[in-house]
Amino acid sequence: MKKYKAGKESRVVISELMLPSHSNFSGKIHGGYILSLMDQIAFACGSKHSEAYCVTASVDKVDFRKPIEVGELVTMKASINHVGTTSMVVGVRVEAENIMTGKVKHCNSSYFTMVAKNDEGKSITVPGLILENETAVRRFVRSIIRKEDASARRDRFKASEFRLEDHIQLLKEYNIQLAL
Repeated sequence: MKKYKAGKESRVVISELMLPSHSNFSGKIHGGYILSLMDQIAFACGSKHSEAYCVTASVDKVDFRKPIEVGELVTMKASINHVGTTSMVVGVRVEAENIMTGKVKHCNSSYFTMVAKNDEGKSITVPGLILENETAVRRFVRSIIRKEDASARRDRFKASEFRLEDHIQLLKEYNIQLAL
């Protein structure tokens, strides 16, 4: 196994035609189906980088920006954005193309944290990442900040430290009724 790998060594791109069997009750492609494909490509990218079986540890921020229609060609692009000791952040971009017009739309992007495992299920060290351009550096730093922000959110709202009186004023701005 290499000590470091360039991002291009692990990139994965898949395309699939969206069929009626992939649609939900409104005739759009079911979000759960897209999430399943995204998880598969994140697995492939992480496994390619680590040269090992990978599991999904977390998925960060999935926003469905635009619906995907039956008959569109969906292309997913996955790349390693960040590596830790045993984990990797895989960025996944989803685009849909109307094959009749050629128009392409960005439907969503997400970040999957994948952990490399050995045959006994123990986490193993992954190769480092060679950052070859400014985009790679930006993605790596963005992953660091996203991880720090997530930790701060978790720490801020620990049940043992949460104080209702600190947040009661904020709640008045929302369509709720407190029944404590």
